[in-house]
Amino acid sequence: MKNQNPKHAAPRISRRRFLRGATAATTTAVSAAAVGPWVLSSRALAAGELNILMWSDYLPADFLAEFTDETGIQVNHTGIGSNEEIINKMKATKGRGVDICSPTNLRSGQWVDLDLLQPFDYGRIKNLDNVNKAMLRVGDVEWNFGDKGSHWLPHIWGTEAIGWRTDLWAPDGGVPSYGNIWHPEVEGKTMIRPHSGMLGAGLYMETIGQLEPGDVWNAYRSEAAMRPVWQRITDFCIARKSQIKLFWNDADSQKNGLLNEGVVVGQTWDGPPLALKNAGEPVNYQAPKEGAMAWVDGMSLSVAAENIDAVYEFIDFCYRPKPAGEAIDKHGYNSAVIGADKFAGDTYKKNFAEAYPGNALANLNPWPLEPQWYADVRTEYRNRFVNA
Repeated sequence: MKNQNPKHAAPRISRRRFLRGATAATTTAVSAAAVGPWVLSSRALAAGELNILMWSDYLPADFLAEFTDETGIQVNHTGIGSNEEIINKMKATKGRGVDICSPTNLRSGQWVDLDLLQPFDYGRIKNLDNVNKAMLRVGDVEWNFGDKGSHWLPHIWGTEAIGWRTDLWAPDGGVPSYGNIWHPEVEGKTMIRPHSGMLGAGLYMETIGQLEPGDVWNAYRSEAAMRPVWQRITDFCIARKSQIKLFWNDADSQKNGLLNEGVVVGQTWDGPPLALKNAGEPVNYQAPKEGAMAWVDGMSLSVAAENIDAVYEFIDFCYRPKPAGEAIDKHGYNSAVIGADKFAGDTYKKNFAEAYPGNALANLNPWPLEPQWYADVRTEYRNRFVNA
């Protein structure tokens, strides 16, 4: 299996730059002029529709209703739960029927040769100055296919860490670990997404001497480096498969696991457990001692997009702090829009502080760029575990 073609390789956004961008996106205010209110009198209200292929919980109903009320544009939202689902749906139709899709920042290597995306015209994005610059640079550097410009804009950022039922379980010492998934006292009461749960198991294995420190992230360097590490991770997980009650694949399955399926603790995204917490359920979410895994989901323009004017109307709306802030109050993730947190409620701010206490933000693990060879090998080991 070949490594990623060197001609497509791009400099990786540094850990420090990513962390600076992530924290700035949740703490920095913008000027009064930047936050609006915006008036559409200079352009006619658009009519028509917009077809969006995006993560299932990113577009709250009132967010879409406000956009439609302002613009007249009807949004057709197809919810997805994985990057593989995005790629497969786009490949199946050659991008037809989709205007915007939402790949994760680290997946550029899996899109570069597909010819399913087209670059954005920055000159048409009126609210681009509202967006965190470090996150924008991810598109400028890692998604600048063929030197034609960015094929990806940042939208929502978040983490994968530990969610649990506060009425049924608590982490020792108040700080969870990826290892909690694999402890005998919660056998048959845990949940993970297979491939990222295995990565979390690997980070835990580094702390107990079953892998060398740095093995998990060094595995991204080459297939030769990856295979022995993932073989040991797979053996570890197969030997403890009875721990797992549920393999989740989207936001709803995470919520259902914690509420209805007997799951006590799981490795989850931040949004689902925090949405439950907001609703008054006995659920918490927190970065583990090994460090939460951080990602940025974006917006990409389909090569077959038919509603281009509507695309830029939608992007401008997403990049206004007020609707962006009101949306993160609902879905529990974080916005790439600077100052959005000022329009979220006190509950969001409290949840954010409790999810990333102490030095947790400085200890984030930004997921590395993921070339296709890595995804293919990981799927091989993931299937061995799931089918064991």
